[in-house]
Amino acid sequence: MSDYAKIISPYKDLPGGIIEAYHALQNKYNYIPEDAIAVAADMFDISLSQAYGVATFYSYFKIGPRGRYVIRICESAPCHVAGADDVIAALEKELGISMGETTEDGKFTLEFAECVGQCQGTPVITINSQPYVNVEPEKVGEILAACK
Repeated sequence: MSDYAKIISPYKDLPGGIIEAYHALQNKYNYIPEDAIAVAADMFDISLSQAYGVATFYSYFKIGPRGRYVIRICESAPCHVAGADDVIAALEKELGISMGETTEDGKFTLEFAECVGQCQGTPVITINSQPYVNVEPEKVGEILAACK
């Protein structure tokens, strides 16, 4: 049994189990390996296109490699009003990449997120799901240093 099958198999008989299996895969690899989607399709007895459909429908799931640290910035209106664009510019400058990209060393990935439920402290970023609130461009270097 492949590593992917070992991760997926505990969920194969659960209603909505493919979603839980994808969560487990993403927790293990920080993304969903493309080969694992074929294994999931086989285990859940669905077509490959249906398995891809589930993996690509939810914005939380990502197919293909991502950085060790996934930095997501909220793109909701309250965050933008509070200065998210300036935080984005600071992140891109500090890391030398644009939104949607991963650093060459595979350490950081920048992504947009929908509201992360921290509107009391806008703008908000998350690093591997850990929220950072009231982020100011001047704080970005310090926040990233904790990851380095």
